[in-house]
Amino acid sequence: MESVSFLSTVAPCEYLPDRLWQLRYEVVPHLRPADYMQRMQQGWRRFGYAMFRPECPSCRMCQSLRVPVATFRPNQSQRRAWKRNHREVSVRVGAPCLSRDRLDLWARFHRHGHETKGWPAETEGDPGLLLENPFRTEEWTYYAGNRLIAVGYVDALPEALSAIYCYYDPAERARSLGTFNILSLLAAARERELAHVYLGYYVAGCRSTEYKRTFRPNDVLRADGRWEAFTDLSPSRRPYESARLE
Repeated sequence: MESVSFLSTVAPCEYLPDRLWQLRYEVVPHLRPADYMQRMQQGWRRFGYAMFRPECPSCRMCQSLRVPVATFRPNQSQRRAWKRNHREVSVRVGAPCLSRDRLDLWARFHRHGHETKGWPAETEGDPGLLLENPFRTEEWTYYAGNRLIAVGYVDALPEALSAIYCYYDPAERARSLGTFNILSLLAAARERELAHVYLGYYVAGCRSTEYKRTFRPNDVLRADGRWEAFTDLSPSRRPYESARLE
């Protein structure tokens, strides 16, 4: 089967509801990790066998964001999240699968997002759509004792790790498990001698994506196709902490 490319209809943006978005899709049934690595460097992302990137009619707020592993410096909040979880939470890396505890966790996570962040209820679905992939995808599961508290999906690529999706127990949100997941990816990428961790799209003004800019320093993909250091002029930014997490 050859790849199929198409443009979605213009619809209200799921990141910024006062704007419109439009996505370019490309379905590639035999996508290889090296090919996806190249496409990701051009701003594409994937879900299952479908790659996509924004081609919005009048907005360029979506910016692909990646964290250079060698220069990443955790801030104080990230160091606290690492210290709180590193000794109490066990991490297992394996192949994606379905189970009752995964389905229950997924449902609770999306119900919480709907109630507190206004996520559309009809998009809840189930994690089964993350199990079919054109190449090996890692499932990172996080346990407190024997209890599953978070699940992350990760593409292991020739030059990088790419975070696909992460969901966690809302009752454990004080642990900052989303942050701990990314810190765990950065630590693993360093061990595997990979250059970057890709975090998907950063959209200024979108509560669900703004956390990505806090993993610093980082790079964003500009409209002209160049990756460059992200400049955040917010006065709340503090100097980088030590590179060590523990």
